[in-house]
Amino acid sequence: MGFWIADTLKTPLSTAKWHGASSFIIMAQIEKYDVIVIGAGPVGLLTSVCLSRWGYKVKNIDNRPVPTATGRADGIQPRTLEMLRNMGLKRKIMAADPARVYEVAFWDPAPGGKIIRTGTYPSCPSFIDARYPFTALLHQGLIERVMIEDLEKTGTTLERPATITRFETNNADPAYPVEVDLKNLDSNVITTYRTKYLFSGEGARSFVREQLQVQIRHKDPISYVWGVMDGVLRTNFPDIKMKCTIHSDHGSIMVIPRENNMVRLYIQIASSTDKDFNPRKTATVQEVQAAAQRILQPYTCEWDRVAWYSVYPIGQGLADRYTLDNRVFMGGDVCHTHSPKAGQGMNTAFHDAVNFAWKIHHVESGFADRSILETYETERRAVAETLLNFDNKYAALFSKTQQAQHGDSTAEQQAQANQDFINLFKENCEFTSGFGVAYAPNILNYSLSQSLPNLPSELHSLIISDDNARLRPGRVMPNSNVTRVVDANKVHLENEIPFNGSFRLFVYAGSNTSPKPNQHPLLTTLSNNLLKPGSFYSHFMHHNHRQLDTHHDSNNPHSPFFSVALTLCAKRPEIKIEELPELFQAYRDRVYADDAFNEPVLNATFGSHAKVGLVQNDSGEQADAAVVVVRPDGHLAIAVRLTEDEGTTKVLQAYFDQFTKPGEWDGKSGSSRTSTYYNERGQNRGLHGGTVFAKASL
Repeated sequence: MGFWIADTLKTPLSTAKWHGASSFIIMAQIEKYDVIVIGAGPVGLLTSVCLSRWGYKVKNIDNRPVPTATGRADGIQPRTLEMLRNMGLKRKIMAADPARVYEVAFWDPAPGGKIIRTGTYPSCPSFIDARYPFTALLHQGLIERVMIEDLEKTGTTLERPATITRFETNNADPAYPVEVDLKNLDSNVITTYRTKYLFSGEGARSFVREQLQVQIRHKDPISYVWGVMDGVLRTNFPDIKMKCTIHSDHGSIMVIPRENNMVRLYIQIASSTDKDFNPRKTATVQEVQAAAQRILQPYTCEWDRVAWYSVYPIGQGLADRYTLDNRVFMGGDVCHTHSPKAGQGMNTAFHDAVNFAWKIHHVESGFADRSILETYETERRAVAETLLNFDNKYAALFSKTQQAQHGDSTAEQQAQANQDFINLFKENCEFTSGFGVAYAPNILNYSLSQSLPNLPSELHSLIISDDNARLRPGRVMPNSNVTRVVDANKVHLENEIPFNGSFRLFVYAGSNTSPKPNQHPLLTTLSNNLLKPGSFYSHFMHHNHRQLDTHHDSNNPHSPFFSVALTLCAKRPEIKIEELPELFQAYRDRVYADDAFNEPVLNATFGSHAKVGLVQNDSGEQADAAVVVVRPDGHLAIAVRLTEDEGTTKVLQAYFDQFTKPGEWDGKSGSSRTSTYYNERGQNRGLHGGTVFAKASL
């Protein structure tokens, strides 16, 4: 007597293992995952981090045997730094002591074949009002390791080296409709899995994109070949610690300072506008070093060591689609390719990951309708298209300055080409910093012309985001400083609620609201209406929330989908939390006094209210009251004036009714495992309904 052992239900008998002399087969169970992520670069790892923290069963594979050792992406822009801080990841990344670029220096040709600095400009100008007005520069591998460590805390293991060989959405198991074959590259064993979602973060050469037959459309037929070198330089060039764009009679180069005293040099080797252009043209390390020495004249440079070197072609390409069926998704370099000049590749990938992850979470946890998944492609593809349009102009002008130097152009034409390049950089610094990203109106981002068509006009008039330039839906919420009442700490309000998958309700009490008993009718009405049975807020409260131990849960005492923060126009000692309405007592660690110093609204009595446009002309002592709804990713959704009747809650109800699921919520997450996440302070945050609540760190 004997038996066959097969790995999957699809395993042919000829490949099954025979044990004995019988004719029956024992079928091994196909392992199932909530999400399978292909690729352990920036987009793949951050997708896995987010979903693993929220308790989802994630399988992440990568075809490389080890994490990135050197090179690749290296720049983290100001908005991305804020996002990573909100996720509790920034501290460990900054512990690697990255270089910080506050200014960009522009160098142009000077008589005698020399170069001269013609100006500098802030990397992130003050008008952007960023918390971290610099670009942090360190190699991609250090960033990957921080995220891999975070995955280990949640029990998600990264499998490598492995690759994907087949996938199809066949719905053989309706709960796990996607079937995926993964091959271990050490053993060559192929295993079949089932998953709810497949996410490709493979990079520009994507098997998934190829199999889906999704085309990459190039913005311009012109392409370039670039050489990039990381190393330690011995030089007397005065701006070697700054980001520089250098145009000389001998060519052009970009200088990027890096961690551990390293410098990255980008040099354009060839352009498709060259008569003898070859997209496979290459250059040796010595040739690029010699070119750099010529360009930097009269300054000298020698290399103590070279840590990484690569030559690669660059073009501006954008995928036609990011998904075909809202089951198989793509992100990062799979969907968009561009030059490294503006330092956007890794940053765009990070924001792809965050946008995808919270929407999957809201659908799978029973909070939102599947229709919100359609906004992943529309929002992120539009951002990529804006980036490619900018990068196309930037690369063309960079090349044009070279042509001006080597062609028959006059000195005036050459100077104009250099100035056009600088102007383009200045005009786009808000976008490249990350704060210029503005998602278009959709089901998540309110607009007067497209949203809530059935809402009565008198309620539409309560929506203040129509005419408030600082509360534009789709944009990042403005930052502000406040005083946390429970401990008198001066804190950053926009980062007080961590990236925990919740919509954030920032309540601004206004100057007519007093924290004294019975003198806050606006807050009392809001509290009563939100806690009333049937409201959008109470509908998604934990079914047994009164039995749950949420005493130490500052962010989600009632529901995994909503976090509330209250800012009062009062001095901290005047505020007694126990005298506030019931809702806000539950959020005792999220009650703030608007009495802190705020730039640039120096004359405003209530600076936090002023920063979001609730104080007329940024001055005076009168501040309006409002609820500002912010999406889990920090982008503003809608802002509504506070009223003493049900008007405010009715508007908020109409907004959330657009995409939340009707009927009884089962009080559970859509994840298939329970997980525990330890934040950077060593606190066990645990799970409520499958959602991990991680506290942000500085």
